[in-house]
Amino acid sequence: MPSKDNVSWMSPIVRYLKEGRLPTDKMEARKLRIRASHFQLLDGILYKMGFSRPHLRCLSPEEANYVIREVHEGICGNHSGARALAHKLTRAGYYWPSLLHDAAQYVKTCDKCQRFANIPRAPPEEITPMTSPWPFSQWGLDIMGPFPVGTKQAKFLVVAIDYFTKWVEAEPLATITEKNVKNFVWKGVICRFGIPRVLVSDNGKQFDNGPFRDLCAQLNIKNHYSSPRHPQANGQVEVTNRTLLKQIKTRLEGAKGLWVEELPSILWAYRTTVRVPTGETPFKLTFGTEAVIPVEIGLTTLRTTFHKEEENEGQLRLNLDLLDETRDKAARRITLYQEKMAKYYNTKVKLRRFEIGDWVLRKITQATKDPSQGKLGPNWEGPYKVMQYYRRGTYHLEDRHGKKLPSSLEC
Repeated sequence: MPSKDNVSWMSPIVRYLKEGRLPTDKMEARKLRIRASHFQLLDGILYKMGFSRPHLRCLSPEEANYVIREVHEGICGNHSGARALAHKLTRAGYYWPSLLHDAAQYVKTCDKCQRFANIPRAPPEEITPMTSPWPFSQWGLDIMGPFPVGTKQAKFLVVAIDYFTKWVEAEPLATITEKNVKNFVWKGVICRFGIPRVLVSDNGKQFDNGPFRDLCAQLNIKNHYSSPRHPQANGQVEVTNRTLLKQIKTRLEGAKGLWVEELPSILWAYRTTVRVPTGETPFKLTFGTEAVIPVEIGLTTLRTTFHKEEENEGQLRLNLDLLDETRDKAARRITLYQEKMAKYYNTKVKLRRFEIGDWVLRKITQATKDPSQGKLGPNWEGPYKVMQYYRRGTYHLEDRHGKKLPSSLEC
């Protein structure tokens, strides 16, 4: 503990209360008299007359640091937040002028508080909508599973969705090898809908490997990779995955192994359902006309009742002529929908930005969590140093030994 003679914020007050000494400046002297009226000396120790306690012991900076450390992380410490810590110190009977500020700074620099801190739910950056300029120019790719073993030992589902028409292609796979995924993209996307401009996927080795990159390079396809810790960057396919998964679970109930047999029907249902962003079905935006669904056979509609074979081809050609207009309307709807969603999303944003050279902690995901720690493990790992960023929210990090992390971090 420091001696009483050490100079601190208490020294002028103690001198005035003991000896009646005031500063030579009249204004400073008046301020000291007013301030000192709230303090008392008891047995040579300075106390402040408080509201929560009759007397709060005044502490020097060294004493304050000891008290904060002991209350925050000592035997009875609970690593509370700044305001709770300040409240606990005051109720314990201590005071110094910067108590709340010092408590906040101490909590901010507490390593355990940071590693076990709650994960913030507010988005740290404004949303960046991803748009496709024309049909089948930009596809999102992802893998779902594992599912219960189905036909031909299938356990996984590789999914592709066009960002413009919302058309979905999917194929069940027994193993998600690089070759299988490459063949799916070639047969299910390129050979059916032409060469896309962009393929969006995560950093999984099935999409980020030499043969797959070579295929894309040969066809002048750009690869956009989302962070594995931030799947929302490929949000379109994530939304589609949730929809397909819900339909699979709803249809199968107890017979979960039949999901492969049900997949064509589920895809058909998805393709013939109006999507909110476009206001049209993926089938119509792809082929120019609506598909005939089973209910129109069981209970006929106008077009099935008065169908004329000789006029059918002419009507289909007319629909194709009008398809560009339908797609233009859909593009405008997509823009309005994205603007509306962005406006809503951005109201919840609490900006969290880092500069090159900052040291940060990285969120621990299910994939990187130590299973032996269970629910008692930390929420954050690190520290890591910010080395560069291409845009706000996407950072490249390295650890304390100078080793670069293999993928970017979105936060």
